Amino acid sequence: MSLTVDLYPLSTLSELMSLSARNRLSGTVQSVETDGLMAEVEIELDADQVVTAVITAGSVERLGVEEGTELNAVIKATEVMVETED
Repeated sequence: MSLTVDLYPLSTLSELMSLSARNRLSGTVQSVETDGLMAEVEIELDADQVVTAVITAGSVERLGVEEGTELNAVIKATEVMVETED
């Protein structure tokens, strides 16, 4: 499955205009691994679920994303595919 995820710290999101995206998952950053221009951000949600987002290193810096940051993962998906092992 491929999803595009935008990250917004909770304090920043409240300052933005309303978004049309309905899929918002609140969580806490578990880890940030930056490699060149890109960064992988693991976000722990309720019920011990984890969402991983790949964003630019510049976005990590601009948004102040670091371990322990509370934020919303805003998911924009035009389609979701389902696969079985058969």
